[in-house]
Amino acid sequence: GSISILATEGKEYPSQPIEVYCPYLAGSSMDLTARVIADVAPKYLGQPMVVVNKAGASGSLAAAEVIRSKPDVYKLAILANLFFASTVYTQKITFNPKDLIPVANFMQYKLGIAVRADSPWKTIGDIVSYGKKNPGQLRWAHAGRGTSLFTYTLLIFRKAGVEAVDVPYQGSPQQLAALLGGHVDISAAPYGAQKGAVQAGRIRFVIMFTDERFSDPSDVPSATEAGFPEAAKLPTVVGLYAHKDTSVEIQKTLLNAFKKTYDDPEFKKGMEKLGEQPRFGGPEFMKEAIKNAEEVSVPLLKEFGLYVGN
Repeated sequence: GSISILATEGKEYPSQPIEVYCPYLAGSSMDLTARVIADVAPKYLGQPMVVVNKAGASGSLAAAEVIRSKPDVYKLAILANLFFASTVYTQKITFNPKDLIPVANFMQYKLGIAVRADSPWKTIGDIVSYGKKNPGQLRWAHAGRGTSLFTYTLLIFRKAGVEAVDVPYQGSPQQLAALLGGHVDISAAPYGAQKGAVQAGRIRFVIMFTDERFSDPSDVPSATEAGFPEAAKLPTVVGLYAHKDTSVEIQKTLLNAFKKTYDDPEFKKGMEKLGEQPRFGGPEFMKEAIKNAEEVSVPLLKEFGLYVGN
């Protein structure tokens, strides 16, 4: 089959453009990260990279697309560790997530809860006390059940005894529109895709799901600082995944090219502008990130009655 030819002719890979399937719509943090990679990687791959948005099912459509393709590695998926550690357990899926293997990690999400700039709530404490006094009144936006943002926010509300209404959207641009339009009260979202709105003074973050403050945004308390240390235990990292039948030769070619991409000043500049945290790692780092996240998220999903299993 084609795979054996490729294994012997690994030096010729890639001989055509590589597509990166992104599970969220244009303008979302993951999409913007994929585009920074796709801008720089061709320097080291010798072929263009094309971002294809395959939104829906919190990543499952993008994953299935790569799994269904021939393992000729002209299709990769950009996904978070939480997709494998949480999302796939909240859906009935028609594929085996283990048919994807990690290639290279590029980013760690800066995730948090945002409110409109004119919101009376200054802290997560304000939100929680409103939610307790007004059960079922608080409406919050997220980009899919089983995502880390969903799990974290639910965790905070459950710990604090808040009953709130969760409203799923297809990605952070839609969540931002809903927040600004007053359709939701708060939004659990990545900082990167919302950084422009923060700088424009339209929204502000009240908490970041991390154990220590980020340098950007430096004025937002970490979850640990705010008294919710359990909401800092799921670092969400994002990288590229390939079909499991990809030859070792090609995996090495890709990892090598992606390490150079990551080290390129142009990549660093793109990520800084986006506002997300660059974080490189190879396949072992990514496997570990999935395993660690699974240990935190699976018991939570079961506790919240969201675990479907696969």
